[in-house]
Amino acid sequence: MKLFLTPGACSLSPHIALKEAGLPFDFEQVDLATKLTKSGADYRKVNPKGSVPALELDNGQILTEGPAIVQYIADQKPQSKLAPPAGSLERYRLQEWLNYTSSELHKKFGQLFNPALTEDQKKSTIAGIGTELDFVNKSLASKQFLVGDTFTVADAYMFVVLSWTKYFGIDLGRWSVLKSYFDRIAARPSVKAAMQAEGLA
Repeated sequence: MKLFLTPGACSLSPHIALKEAGLPFDFEQVDLATKLTKSGADYRKVNPKGSVPALELDNGQILTEGPAIVQYIADQKPQSKLAPPAGSLERYRLQEWLNYTSSELHKKFGQLFNPALTEDQKKSTIAGIGTELDFVNKSLASKQFLVGDTFTVADAYMFVVLSWTKYFGIDLGRWSVLKSYFDRIAARPSVKAAMQAEGLA
Protein backbone atom coordinates (compact mmCIF):
# COMPACT_ATOMS: atom_id res chain seq x y z
CA MET A 1 0.00 0.00 0.00
CA LYS A 2 1.01 3.61 -0.46
CA LEU A 3 -0.15 6.48 1.76
CA PHE A 4 -0.21 9.98 0.29
CA LEU A 5 0.35 12.49 3.07
CA THR A 6 1.35 16.01 4.01
CA PRO A 7 3.51 16.22 7.17
CA GLY A 8 1.46 17.11 10.24
CA ALA A 9 -1.86 17.16 8.37
CA CYS A 10 -4.77 14.84 9.12
CA SER A 11 -2.97 12.19 7.03
CA LEU A 12 -0.79 11.63 10.12
CA SER A 13 -3.78 9.70 11.53
CA PRO A 14 -3.67 6.79 9.01
CA HIS A 15 0.14 6.94 9.17
CA ILE A 16 -0.08 6.20 12.91
CA ALA A 17 -2.69 3.49 12.25
CA LEU A 18 -0.44 1.77 9.70
CA LYS A 19 2.46 1.83 12.18
CA GLU A 20 0.20 0.48 14.97
CA ALA A 21 -1.08 -2.32 12.73
CA GLY A 22 2.42 -3.22 11.58
CA LEU A 23 1.34 -3.30 7.94
CA PRO A 24 3.89 -2.81 5.15
CA PHE A 25 3.46 0.45 3.25
CA ASP A 26 5.24 3.23 1.43
CA PHE A 27 4.35 6.90 1.62
CA GLU A 28 4.70 9.90 -0.62
CA GLN A 29 4.49 13.54 0.40
CA VAL A 30 2.02 15.88 -1.25
CA ASP A 31 2.36 19.65 -1.54
CA LEU A 32 -1.20 20.82 -0.96
CA ALA A 33 -0.50 24.26 -2.46
CA THR A 34 0.74 22.96 -5.81
CA LYS A 35 -1.10 19.59 -5.73
CA LEU A 36 2.15 17.89 -6.70
CA THR A 37 3.68 14.82 -5.09
CA LYS A 38 7.32 14.87 -4.01
CA SER A 39 8.18 12.99 -7.21
CA GLY A 40 6.55 15.76 -9.25
CA ALA A 41 3.39 13.92 -10.25
CA ASP A 42 -0.05 15.57 -10.39
CA TYR A 43 -1.70 14.46 -7.16
CA ARG A 44 -5.17 15.19 -8.56
CA LYS A 45 -4.73 12.15 -10.77
CA VAL A 46 -4.53 10.12 -7.56
CA ASN A 47 -7.25 11.99 -5.67
CA PRO A 48 -9.33 14.43 -7.74
CA LYS A 49 -10.40 16.12 -4.46
CA GLY A 50 -6.80 17.26 -4.05
CA SER A 51 -6.81 16.61 -0.30
CA VAL A 52 -4.87 14.18 1.87
CA PRO A 53 -4.92 11.42 2.90
CA ALA A 54 -5.31 8.96 0.07
CA LEU A 55 -4.38 5.30 0.34
CA GLU A 56 -3.43 3.30 -2.74
CA LEU A 57 -4.42 -0.29 -2.07
CA ASP A 58 -2.49 -3.34 -3.21
CA ASN A 59 -4.97 -3.82 -6.06
CA GLY A 60 -4.39 -0.27 -7.31
CA GLN A 61 -7.68 1.19 -6.06
CA ILE A 62 -7.58 4.52 -4.23
CA LEU A 63 -9.36 5.03 -0.92
CA THR A 64 -9.90 8.58 0.36
CA GLU A 65 -11.28 10.28 3.51
CA GLY A 66 -9.41 9.70 6.76
CA PRO A 67 -12.19 8.02 8.80
CA ALA A 68 -12.78 5.48 6.00
CA ILE A 69 -9.06 4.84 5.51
CA VAL A 70 -8.30 4.20 9.18
CA GLN A 71 -11.19 1.72 9.49
CA TYR A 72 -9.91 -0.10 6.41
CA ILE A 73 -6.43 -0.27 7.97
CA ALA A 74 -7.84 -1.57 11.26
CA ASP A 75 -9.84 -4.27 9.47
CA GLN A 76 -6.71 -5.53 7.70
CA LYS A 77 -5.28 -6.47 11.10
CA PRO A 78 -8.21 -7.31 13.44
CA GLN A 79 -5.83 -8.65 16.09
CA SER A 80 -4.45 -5.12 16.51
CA LYS A 81 -7.82 -4.14 18.04
CA LEU A 82 -7.54 -0.73 16.37
CA ALA A 83 -11.28 -0.99 15.72
CA PRO A 84 -13.96 -3.08 17.47
CA PRO A 85 -15.57 -5.86 15.41
CA ALA A 86 -17.98 -4.80 12.64
CA GLY A 87 -21.59 -4.90 13.81
CA SER A 88 -20.76 -4.43 17.50
CA LEU A 89 -22.07 -1.41 19.41
CA GLU A 90 -18.46 -0.50 20.16
CA ARG A 91 -17.80 -0.22 16.40
CA TYR A 92 -20.58 2.33 16.14
CA ARG A 93 -19.08 4.18 19.11
CA LEU A 94 -15.82 4.30 17.16
CA GLN A 95 -17.64 5.72 14.14
CA GLU A 96 -19.40 8.18 16.43
CA TRP A 97 -16.02 9.54 17.57
CA LEU A 98 -14.50 9.53 14.08
CA ASN A 99 -17.46 11.52 12.78
CA TYR A 100 -17.44 13.93 15.71
CA THR A 101 -13.71 14.58 15.32
CA SER A 102 -14.15 15.13 11.59
CA SER A 103 -17.29 17.26 11.56
CA GLU A 104 -16.77 19.32 14.72
CA LEU A 105 -13.09 19.59 15.64
CA HIS A 106 -11.31 19.06 12.33
CA LYS A 107 -13.74 21.35 10.51
CA LYS A 108 -13.27 24.17 13.03
CA PHE A 109 -9.49 23.88 13.01
CA GLY A 110 -9.61 23.89 9.21
CA GLN A 111 -11.19 27.34 9.34
CA LEU A 112 -8.26 28.63 11.45
CA PHE A 113 -5.79 27.65 8.74
CA ASN A 114 -7.57 30.07 6.37
CA PRO A 115 -5.38 33.24 6.16
CA ALA A 116 -8.43 35.29 5.15
CA LEU A 117 -10.06 34.77 8.56
CA THR A 118 -10.58 38.03 10.48
CA GLU A 119 -9.44 38.34 14.11
CA ASP A 120 -13.07 38.28 15.29
CA GLN A 121 -13.78 35.16 13.27
CA LYS A 122 -10.62 33.56 14.65
CA LYS A 123 -11.62 34.33 18.25
CA SER A 124 -15.12 32.98 17.67
CA THR A 125 -13.77 29.77 16.11
CA ILE A 126 -11.27 29.24 18.95
CA ALA A 127 -14.09 29.72 21.47
CA GLY A 128 -16.09 27.07 19.63
CA ILE A 129 -13.14 24.70 19.72
CA GLY A 130 -12.89 25.30 23.47
CA THR A 131 -16.49 24.16 23.90
CA GLU A 132 -15.76 20.99 21.92
CA LEU A 133 -12.64 20.32 24.01
CA ASP A 134 -14.72 20.73 27.19
CA PHE A 135 -16.89 17.89 25.91
CA VAL A 136 -13.97 15.61 24.99
CA ASN A 137 -12.27 16.30 28.33
CA LYS A 138 -15.44 15.32 30.21
CA SER A 139 -15.91 12.23 28.03
CA LEU A 140 -12.43 10.97 28.91
CA ALA A 141 -12.83 11.49 32.67
CA SER A 142 -13.60 7.82 33.37
CA LYS A 143 -11.64 6.03 30.63
CA GLN A 144 -8.19 5.84 29.10
CA PHE A 145 -9.26 6.20 25.46
CA LEU A 146 -12.26 7.36 23.46
CA VAL A 147 -13.78 3.89 23.11
CA GLY A 148 -12.97 2.49 26.55
CA ASP A 149 -9.55 1.26 27.65
CA THR A 150 -8.14 0.23 24.26
CA PHE A 151 -6.33 2.52 21.83
CA THR A 152 -8.22 2.71 18.52
CA VAL A 153 -7.96 4.62 15.25
CA ALA A 154 -10.33 7.21 16.77
CA ASP A 155 -7.60 8.10 19.25
CA ALA A 156 -5.03 8.49 16.47
CA TYR A 157 -7.31 10.96 14.70
CA MET A 158 -8.13 12.87 17.89
CA PHE A 159 -4.42 13.10 18.73
CA VAL A 160 -3.59 14.62 15.35
CA VAL A 161 -6.34 17.23 15.61
CA LEU A 162 -5.30 18.09 19.18
CA SER A 163 -1.72 18.53 17.98
CA TRP A 164 -2.89 21.55 15.98
CA THR A 165 -3.72 23.50 19.16
CA LYS A 166 -0.08 24.64 19.36
CA TYR A 167 -0.42 26.59 16.11
CA PHE A 168 -3.20 28.79 17.49
CA GLY A 169 -2.19 29.45 21.09
CA ILE A 170 -4.71 27.01 22.56
CA ASP A 171 -3.22 25.65 25.78
CA LEU A 172 -4.24 22.02 26.30
CA GLY A 173 -3.22 22.47 29.93
CA ARG A 174 -6.65 24.06 30.46
CA TRP A 175 -8.09 20.53 30.21
CA SER A 176 -6.07 18.33 32.55
CA VAL A 177 -7.65 15.03 31.50
CA LEU A 178 -7.25 15.87 27.82
CA LYS A 179 -3.63 16.93 28.30
CA SER A 180 -2.80 13.62 30.03
CA TYR A 181 -4.58 11.75 27.22
CA PHE A 182 -2.62 13.66 24.57
CA ASP A 183 0.72 13.05 26.30
CA ARG A 184 -0.07 9.35 26.73
CA ILE A 185 -0.73 8.95 23.00
CA ALA A 186 2.32 11.06 22.07
CA ALA A 187 4.49 8.56 23.98
CA ARG A 188 3.32 5.56 21.91
CA PRO A 189 6.13 4.09 19.76
CA SER A 190 3.89 4.13 16.65
CA VAL A 191 3.16 7.82 17.10
CA LYS A 192 6.82 8.69 17.64
CA ALA A 193 7.80 6.66 14.56
CA ALA A 194 5.16 8.26 12.32
CA MET A 195 6.05 11.77 13.45
CA GLN A 196 9.75 11.14 12.99
CA ALA A 197 9.12 9.79 9.46
CA GLU A 198 7.23 12.99 8.63
CA GLY A 199 10.00 15.19 10.03
CA LEU A 200 7.87 16.37 12.96
CA ALA A 201 10.09 15.06 15.76
